[in-house]
Amino acid sequence: MKKGILKFGLFSMVLLGLVSCKNDEKELADKRISELESYVDSLKTVAAADMETNWDQIAADFDRKSTEANAALTNLDEETRNTSQQKIDAARSSYDGFKVTIETKAAETTAVASNPNQMLRDRFFGAGKVGEDMNFSWVNKDNILSVYDAFFQSYKDNKESFTREDYDEVKLMYEALDSRKNTVEKEGLSSEDNGKIASIKFKFGPMFKMNRMGAKSRETAEAKE
Repeated sequence: MKKGILKFGLFSMVLLGLVSCKNDEKELADKRISELESYVDSLKTVAAADMETNWDQIAADFDRKSTEANAALTNLDEETRNTSQQKIDAARSSYDGFKVTIETKAAETTAVASNPNQMLRDRFFGAGKVGEDMNFSWVNKDNILSVYDAFFQSYKDNKESFTREDYDEVKLMYEALDSRKNTVEKEGLSSEDNGKIASIKFKFGPMFKMNRMGAKSRETAEAKE
């Protein structure tokens, strides 16, 4: 009888140990998954520019936390493991959304850096506002004067460094902006703003013509040296 009681007691202790172990493993998995989820959620509050700058560190931290979370599932029962894996997969899906955004931005930045004409358009109008199609649909009666002002100021600030090809691109931009102005005039452009734009155009035209001729002469002289 005593032996039976002893065996039952030992069995109970082993069973309790196994249950305790399983509970500890479940708690560890829950903790690792919670840390992963919290980390991904925290990325929503990070400014895009900061995320792009620190992406290598963010990616390394996510990979570490993801690895720890997956490792904690090893000894869980199948049902619990599957449920936990779904949480990890959901966190990765959210992370992958951030990753795609950063990689797309990096690709666009690389493309701009390798395209001098796009760099020029960005310098005159702001990053990404005008592409190869010279679409100025974002210009309207309320902002067109400021666009002309910015264009003329940027031209004056950078004209000394322009190549002949740059001047050709500036000409295309100016003509496209002028074409948009013709449309905006019909959409309610005020006479006051129209007059100020005319003044900018009056100053820009002769300056551009002279500078462009100078750039051509300079490059021709340099080619002969």
